[in-house]
Amino acid sequence: MEAASEKQASDIALMDVKDICSFADYFIICSGENERHIQAICDIVEDALESDGFKPHHIEGNIRSGWILLDYGDLIVHIFAPFERDFYQLEQLWSQARLLVKMQ
Repeated sequence: MEAASEKQASDIALMDVKDICSFADYFIICSGENERHIQAICDIVEDALESDGFKPHHIEGNIRSGWILLDYGDLIVHIFAPFERDFYQLEQLWSQARLLVKMQ
């Protein structure tokens, strides 16, 4: 979360989904303003986690799709453009999850 915050990601949420999700324990959801901003957030998150010894198992989406998903197994990082975040409404979809941290 700190890495995304360093690149001014907006509306950052850390959700504990382990009691309601079979494939992950935590979601980080954040937004970038445009394609370059989304890519910068993605890059810094990957670099920060790699420096701690973690590499993504899988990456979905791309900056043009407005949604990048970084799958680290127990942690899933979602980086959205504003329109796609409003459209998919993951926080509402996973509303039974426990919200651990919310940063505007």
